[in-house]
Amino acid sequence: MIKYSSRQSSFQNIFEVLSMFNKGDHVVNSNNGICKIDGIVTMNTPNGNKEYYLLIPLNEPSAKIYIPVDSAAQRIRYAMNREDATQLINSIKDINETYIENEKEREKVYKAAVSSCNPQKLVGIIKTLYLRRLEREKSGKKNTVIDERYFKLAENQLHSELSFALQAEKEQVIQMITQSILE
Repeated sequence: MIKYSSRQSSFQNIFEVLSMFNKGDHVVNSNNGICKIDGIVTMNTPNGNKEYYLLIPLNEPSAKIYIPVDSAAQRIRYAMNREDATQLINSIKDINETYIENEKEREKVYKAAVSSCNPQKLVGIIKTLYLRRLEREKSGKKNTVIDERYFKLAENQLHSELSFALQAEKEQVIQMITQSILE
């Protein structure tokens, strides 16, 4: 039996046990997209031995990414399954655009959404950037470089994961999203 010194530490330990990933699991990492967990490796660090998940990005199988096991919950999450992907596509109409109060904070908000690996936040940013692009075009202005970069990042991240979950080509995913929005 495990004894805990406080209520907080018992919850923390339970969370750590429940959030463990296993070899073969597919996860999402904001910098590398969908990855497969190839195993858990122990590395010698200046602070002693430390365990890391070894991730292999599906779009770059020769690459290796190491994520510390003790902070994995903040850096990776399970990839969506078919049911999650279908539910997200069907709810896209209901997801609000991301409200950005301070123009000077725009890039920071975009970056936080893309780094979050949260599909709903990605949809919110994509909607925001799409509507902003339309407004700028109506005013005879070009889209900003920052807006275009984050639109492409968010769209690619979202479409890649949906494509993986639904086992469909990105073009099919785009058609599904469009159909859902138009219904």
